[in-house]
Amino acid sequence: MKFRAKIIDVGCLNHFTRVVNTVSRLTKACVLRLTCDHLYFVLSGRVASGGVSMWCELSQGNFFDEFQLEGVSADANEILLEVAPENLSRALKTAQNAKSVKIKLTKKSSACLTLAAELPSLSSVSRVVTHDIPVDVIPRRLWHDFREPQMPDFDVSIYLPPLKTLKSVVDRMKNLSNSLVLEANLNGEMNLKIDTDLVSVTTHFKDLGNPPWGDDGSQSSSAHRDPELMTEVCVDIRKLQQFLTGQQVHPSRAMCNIVDRRILHLIFLHEDVSLQYFIPALA
Repeated sequence: MKFRAKIIDVGCLNHFTRVVNTVSRLTKACVLRLTCDHLYFVLSGRVASGGVSMWCELSQGNFFDEFQLEGVSADANEILLEVAPENLSRALKTAQNAKSVKIKLTKKSSACLTLAAELPSLSSVSRVVTHDIPVDVIPRRLWHDFREPQMPDFDVSIYLPPLKTLKSVVDRMKNLSNSLVLEANLNGEMNLKIDTDLVSVTTHFKDLGNPPWGDDGSQSSSAHRDPELMTEVCVDIRKLQQFLTGQQVHPSRAMCNIVDRRILHLIFLHEDVSLQYFIPALA
């Protein structure tokens, strides 16, 4: 197995750093899946058991000036690595003004992602800062656990309001309750609700719009649904707040799907990044 990549463009480096920072705030450990065309940060939590799940996809051509990969075999030209994204985030912070950043898979005392940042220097001698980030190679027999999750057969899909506004509301509600009910309909309306013995609070959003999903069957549950009928899901408010707080991707489109009373599926889309996050309903 071989992997090496290089970033020269400062804008691409900063954008890649923001993506890694976002992932590091969502999970302490995840799987980095490398293919010839894409990078994926995958958190394969068991949603049915109360764990969150994440799928973050990056097109490598939009980030790297050089990218070389030799996977485990000719018919499985991929590499899957378990990594602590916080370690990668810290390494990238030291490289923000770098002339170039090289990343490669190396073998030290154990497998590592080695990040070498060439920093500006007043002399003719280049300064290179190197970080060895420990990783574990995922054996091929376990790869099936880290494939792209299927689009759930949702009841309602709706665009989200401005994320700063949404985060502000959720931050305030967190001080009042540990759970939050998010409900929406096919008429572009969404409500955030908390209900305790002491207080009941509801925040209303309207005219948000509903994404036009294709005719591939992914919207079968909502095809004949009353547009005014609300579908709801009750989630741990801390998990939703964590997702909104860690967000640095600045998506061009943000939406969510509600699988009635079972899953909140958040989707953030940028021109070269897509991030899916699954939050299970509270029992």
